[in-house]
Amino acid sequence: MSDFTHVHETPPEGAAEDWTIPQAWESYTDVEHQTWVTLYERQMKILPGRAADVFLKGLEALDLHGSGIPDFREMNQKLEALTGWTVVCVPGLVPDEVFFDHLANRRFPSGQFIRKPDQLDYLQEPDIFHDVFGHVPMLTDPTFADYMEAYGKGGQRAASLGMLPNLARLYWYTVEFGLMETPEGLRIYGAGIVSSSTESKFSLEDPSPNRLGFDLERVMRTLYRIDDFQQVYFVIPSIEQLREVTLQDFGPVYENLKGAEDLPIDAILPSDKVFTRGTQAYAARGGRFAKAG
Repeated sequence: MSDFTHVHETPPEGAAEDWTIPQAWESYTDVEHQTWVTLYERQMKILPGRAADVFLKGLEALDLHGSGIPDFREMNQKLEALTGWTVVCVPGLVPDEVFFDHLANRRFPSGQFIRKPDQLDYLQEPDIFHDVFGHVPMLTDPTFADYMEAYGKGGQRAASLGMLPNLARLYWYTVEFGLMETPEGLRIYGAGIVSSSTESKFSLEDPSPNRLGFDLERVMRTLYRIDDFQQVYFVIPSIEQLREVTLQDFGPVYENLKGAEDLPIDAILPSDKVFTRGTQAYAARGGRFAKAG
């Protein structure tokens, strides 16, 4: 359990001042393209009926079919026309201020590399499949696109107030591992879930994790884990309500958080809206399957 760590502290050789690098799409090998195809086809066998409609529609709008690693030049033309966002390549995880600046200016930073064929089910650092397949379809939705821009601007303020750990939890439990309430039941929209074949099933169907209604301060107090399946998932009622809640002035929220203790991952509070009271059996066993994506 920890907040994000970064591989680089200064732009590596070949990177611009904003840490971007060329995608160099022509340099991808047949093996690398086939790895994308394998991952794509595996996810598309299990996501219908599990992923939120907005995610599936985003995949279709960007034509992210399983023919190989997308060329950002082509993908960005479609994405920018829809919501004004573009995707830029970066050489791995970047410092917070760089990440927030890109989001605040409607640029989503993506890794350039793709995992090896023997790493399909676990990768410590996000690769291009996680970043593009997992994140970018949601950026075709105007409301979610606004949320991500607001998050980037909010991150710049949080950094100046020493509240980044709390804001990182908001990102973790929405953008990465969020669930959505729909008339058809709970659905996935978080990138860390939709890009993982095992967590796509675990997050919705396993009796182990708690599934709780989204509450901003509750989420920002809750610890998380980066090395295995989540012990709690937070459920938003809609993207519109997520955006509205998070567009408020966070000043009073941060004041409340300064005097509040962090909450354990498996905690259930009397005030929580409980969709599922999990058994926590998976965590009690110590975890057996590393998450993919």
